[in-house]
Amino acid sequence: MQTNATTPEPHALADQGAPTTDPRPKLATSHLSKRYQLDVIRDLDLTVRPGAFYSILGPNGCGKTTLLRILAGLEAPTRGQVLIDGEAVDLTRRNDRRVGLVFQEPRLLPWRTVEDNVRLCLRPLGVPNKEARERTSYYLELVGLHGFAHYFPNRLSGGMQQRASIARALAVEPDVLLMDEPFSALDAQNRRIMQDETVKLWEETHKTILFVTHSISEAVRISTEIAVLTARPTSIRAVYEIGHQADSHALEADLLQMLSEEVDRQRALDVERSRAPTSA
Repeated sequence: MQTNATTPEPHALADQGAPTTDPRPKLATSHLSKRYQLDVIRDLDLTVRPGAFYSILGPNGCGKTTLLRILAGLEAPTRGQVLIDGEAVDLTRRNDRRVGLVFQEPRLLPWRTVEDNVRLCLRPLGVPNKEARERTSYYLELVGLHGFAHYFPNRLSGGMQQRASIARALAVEPDVLLMDEPFSALDAQNRRIMQDETVKLWEETHKTILFVTHSISEAVRISTEIAVLTARPTSIRAVYEIGHQADSHALEADLLQMLSEEVDRQRALDVERSRAPTSA
């Protein structure tokens, strides 16, 4: 159990694999593992409560994006399960579960309008045209892009393009919304604006959000829970629940210490691996 004696709230809830008080988390993984030429993720047990704004921190290259790709159904795990509402699902196959994904870059088609970019993701779902138009209009207004539906992406600022990508992800009305460092390319001012806008969207939609970031301050500012991943092969080292009276400065210092330890551990493992003899 990871504890924080100086700040009783927020606090580390549990080590990896500890039981949750919620019998049916919105999103969970069980012994999730992924191997390429080496193990990237090993026996990762994740538990995200319904309606949580759950952020993930970890060293560079530890497998955060790989985890999101598995949860989005873009890759299959080597072992283990992904569960939504307590049901094991294979997200690489067609199923009734929907997961929205917001990438680091907006990834909008430049030859299509903002409206078309959002509606395009609804076609494979068989959403009727009238409903697709209404849904597109609703989510564009929700993200503050009312009046920009017929603009092309190159006429929008970086922040506005990312808002369009968030509207696109929300338009499929996902069970879970995944966000992979969506504000990393923005300047400090726009990044803070988008943080506030995302929290507002979360409060209005009550979506369960899994948010990957490298920024400790960003995670502390917007999250209800923060998971810290270990060095590769990654698992969960600790989970912090953020309370309303949290001492954010103490928490940031605690998280920085923990991440620094994992970064040092990752470097040592990489050096050790580079020195290991290779088989012919």
